[in-house]
Amino acid sequence: MKQLTCAVIQLRSTEDIEANLAAAEGFVREAAAAGAEFCALPENTPFMRTSPAAPAPSQPLDGPIVTRLRSLAGELGIWLLVGSYQEAVPGGARYHNTSVVIDGTSEGAPVTAAYRKLHLFDIDVPGSETQKESDWIVAGDECVVTPIRGVPTGLSICYDLRFPRLYQRLVDAGARVLTVPAAFTEYTGKDHWLPLLRARAIETQCYVIAPGQYGFHGGKRRSYGKSTIIDPWGTPLCIAADRPGFALARLDFEYQDEVRQNLPCLSHRHPRV
Repeated sequence: MKQLTCAVIQLRSTEDIEANLAAAEGFVREAAAAGAEFCALPENTPFMRTSPAAPAPSQPLDGPIVTRLRSLAGELGIWLLVGSYQEAVPGGARYHNTSVVIDGTSEGAPVTAAYRKLHLFDIDVPGSETQKESDWIVAGDECVVTPIRGVPTGLSICYDLRFPRLYQRLVDAGARVLTVPAAFTEYTGKDHWLPLLRARAIETQCYVIAPGQYGFHGGKRRSYGKSTIIDPWGTPLCIAADRPGFALARLDFEYQDEVRQNLPCLSHRHPRV
């Protein structure tokens, strides 16, 4: 695979599951029509909690939400990243925040990988945002690298972005692309989102695909947006406008090889670091 055309889908999800999925499907169709071979949806695609008492639509991997998105990917003949959905944990009230890879180019559009978010967003910023994901989410325990159209791709979700050792693990496992679907808060995103994404791209010399939530979701939830695709030099190739929609870019893996050959920092790491 020399090149791969990718789209980051930007949503404004709420607690209305049907509306969220309909919006996601519409933008994925538009992106595929524009030439996207791989579409990436953001964190919390089907459901964005805005009320602490709202029940999450937690479902297994073979439940109706993932099945519906598998049908979409199969119809369009594309690869699809469900940035995250609420995956049921048997016997418990809490759930995993799970990213799902779907191969719509194969018969039956199978799920080829699932990653459960490792780092949970438990914060209390005075005068701004208070969240405690651990109240309703069970952390995962596995790093995941999986092929997408033959390209080794490392999976992560939102708050994982602040933990660079995870991405070193992924690149050590062969990742050439990193996905970071997110619902980054407006308060932190304005200062941290793009700088952290560029840092992860530069230090791993990977392409970074980062679809995000944008705008006011209800309650106190506001997301920063700026969904983006960043190249291995740290240059943003596209950034979504400040509204729901999508942005498109082409990944060039010969260029990535050139960056890694000309600046071989991945081979210069000290064995004790």
